[in-house]
Amino acid sequence: MKRDAIIGGVMGVIIGDALGLPVQFMTKTEIKKNPITDMRGGGASGLEPGAWSDDSSLTLCLAESLYEVGYNPADIARRFVMWYRDGYLTPLGKSFDIGGTTEIAMKRLIHGVAPFKAGPTDAKSNGNGSLMRILPATLFFAHESDYTMIQRMCEVSKITHGHPRSQLACSLYSLFVRELLKGSSPQKAYDTMRLKSQTVFFIDRKIGKQLSHFKRIISGELPDLDESDIKSGGYVVESLEAALWSFLTTSSFEDAVLKAVNLGWDTDTVGAITGSMAGVHYGYSNIPDHWLKKLLDYEKIMSLTNQFAERVLQTK
Repeated sequence: MKRDAIIGGVMGVIIGDALGLPVQFMTKTEIKKNPITDMRGGGASGLEPGAWSDDSSLTLCLAESLYEVGYNPADIARRFVMWYRDGYLTPLGKSFDIGGTTEIAMKRLIHGVAPFKAGPTDAKSNGNGSLMRILPATLFFAHESDYTMIQRMCEVSKITHGHPRSQLACSLYSLFVRELLKGSSPQKAYDTMRLKSQTVFFIDRKIGKQLSHFKRIISGELPDLDESDIKSGGYVVESLEAALWSFLTTSSFEDAVLKAVNLGWDTDTVGAITGSMAGVHYGYSNIPDHWLKKLLDYEKIMSLTNQFAERVLQTK
């Protein structure tokens, strides 16, 4: 595992988030009139260029917890509550753009519900709020067996998203990203993830039964689909499909994240997930410098990311 890949992944989340935020909830048709080609402000959020949202904040909270105390679900939950209640690790000193399922989980945590019981478990609570922030856990546990890594992804998901489908999305993502960390090509990483997807049946049959919802990913057809076939809303299956498709059908970090955010709808989160994949594969050194320097609180998030990378490299 290379430091450039670790830092690239985390910073890729934030870049994708910041690029997509100004056009969040706009349709693909609306965006095509003035497509995203660079970092800009405005849109429904009305924020300045380089602002980032909950996707990045929760990713940073998770990364900080892992490097400061190791794997401690109670500490992860505590930092998530600090973000929600106090604006911790936000560029503006307040949390915003909070998903409904995540907000329910935060309120439960505040009232003393245990971390693994906080995330709603109903089928309607399958937004992308745990998938968007799962990268640090993937990096931290990448050296573990498939069994252990998938267990940990499910646990970290449950803090905000407890339904088996959300847990499976995080698990498939982690299997894919770990192959990228090993230096595999995007296509080989995708093929390996598909082959290993059946592993989840041996860990939890309830989660394994959710594989049917990911059939376009597992079948291998996803990269060959037309853009018109790709949905990019907040549903976790759609978000994972859109991110994988954007990454697998491009050949640079820049092209991948721009393709993702111009799909429309949940642009910041699809951009963040795509950015994490592309950042791991292409590395921090291949993220456009002019985008990085526009990020709000760039120095602070780089410092945190460097500390996290050092901790991950020590776990090998």
